Amino acid sequence: MMRTRQPTTTLEDPRIPVRVKLAAAWTSLMFLYAYVDILAFFKPGVVADIQAGVVWEFDISQTLFTVFLVLMAIPIFMIVLSMTLPARANRITNLIVASVQVPFAAFNAVGESWRYFYGLGVVLEVIILAVILRYAWTWPRTAPSATMATSPDRETVRAQ
Repeated sequence: MMRTRQPTTTLEDPRIPVRVKLAAAWTSLMFLYAYVDILAFFKPGVVADIQAGVVWEFDISQTLFTVFLVLMAIPIFMIVLSMTLPARANRITNLIVASVQVPFAAFNAVGESWRYFYGLGVVLEVIILAVILRYAWTWPRTAPSATMATSPDRETVRAQ
């Protein structure tokens, strides 16, 4: 029995706005950042140190936890800002914040004995930050057209 070939279909691949890509990347970074910290609780001695009032080499204090909260709030706020800031401010903010986050990501592996775990966490965080930097750096530009000045429902034309 001979089969007839069915026509192939192509999956729809709609264009994803840069804002959505950035918000998704910041969300991914936030989850990765949180899960590395959560999984670290299973490292032998971590919970005992926390119960003794120490995180890494630092005494647990309101100041330390405030610093942790600020560091975690950065990707959280970047999700919102990526979706709401005007394009120019959005691009600049993403470029600056992602660039500053790279050394903070690398700091997590400093002095750690679990090099594979923390090293992989840092590498994944840096990859996501590089994706954010790329999306922001290559943000599409638009060129004004004759209809843009007169029509409120104007379409933008990608600059060549």
